[in-house]
Amino acid sequence: MAGGLGLVALIASGCTANEAFFFDLPDPATAEGPIVQNLWNGSWIAAWAVGIVTWGLMLWAAIAYRRRKKDEVPEQTKYNMPLEVLYTIVPLVMILGLFVFTARDQTELLTVENDQSQTINVVGFRWSWAFNYLDEEVYDVGTPSVPPTLWVPVDEKVKFELTSPDVIHSFWVIDWLFKMDVIPGKVNQFEITPNKLGTFVGRCAELCGTDHARMLFNVKVVSREEFEAHMQDLRDRGQTGMLESERVSYEGERPSERTVL
Repeated sequence: MAGGLGLVALIASGCTANEAFFFDLPDPATAEGPIVQNLWNGSWIAAWAVGIVTWGLMLWAAIAYRRRKKDEVPEQTKYNMPLEVLYTIVPLVMILGLFVFTARDQTELLTVENDQSQTINVVGFRWSWAFNYLDEEVYDVGTPSVPPTLWVPVDEKVKFELTSPDVIHSFWVIDWLFKMDVIPGKVNQFEITPNKLGTFVGRCAELCGTDHARMLFNVKVVSREEFEAHMQDLRDRGQTGMLESERVSYEGERPSERTVL
C-alpha cells in the first residue's frame, strides 16, 4: 500500500525518472562525465533494489506475524545462525561491490596522461579564483562581486593544476560531474575533455570562510578560434605572466595581483 501510494505521488508530481530515482543528476558535459553518471545511476539502482526487498520483507513480516488474538504471545526465538550469517555476508558483499566499482572509476578519472592541449593553473583563494593559462602565458582573476570566467576549448583535453595560498577550497563545475579539493602546499591535478559548447556554473564546494557562498566562477566552453581570441584579449589588457598562487589574496574587492613576467 505504502509503495503504491509513493508511486502514485511520484507520477502526480510530474517528476521525470531522472528526478524521481536519480535525483536529477545533470547530463555530463565532458567526455569523462558518463563514468561518473554510470556509477551514480548504478549505485541508486542497487539502493532502490535493496530498499524494495527490505520494505517487502517488513510488510510481509507485519502481516504474516501479526497478533491475531488479544492474549496471544508471539513465538519467542533467538540465535538463528543462518540469519545471522546472512545479515553479515549480504551487507559485506554490497559494500565490497560499491568499493570495487568506485575504485575502478576513480582510478580512470584521476589518471593523468599528460597528452593535453592546454594546461591551466587554478588558484583558489579567499574568496575567488585566478586562472593561469600556462601555455598562453596569460591569466585572469576575479573577486566575490565579479566572478571570473574560465575559458576552455571544446573537444580538447585540458589539464588542471589546483593550488591555494590560504585554506582548503574545492573546484567544482556542476555539469562536468567532477570536483577536486584545492589544498595549500599541495598541487592536485586532473585532466578533462569538455565536449559541449556553452556556459557552465562553477563554485567552491568546501566551506572556506566568510565569503564562501560568493566564491563563484563561470566556465565558457568555446571553439578553438574563440579561445585564441580571448587569450589575445587578455594580452591586450596586459594580463600576461602568471599570478603566484602563494601571493594571491583578497583585499576588499581587489585581489593583490603580483605577476611573474
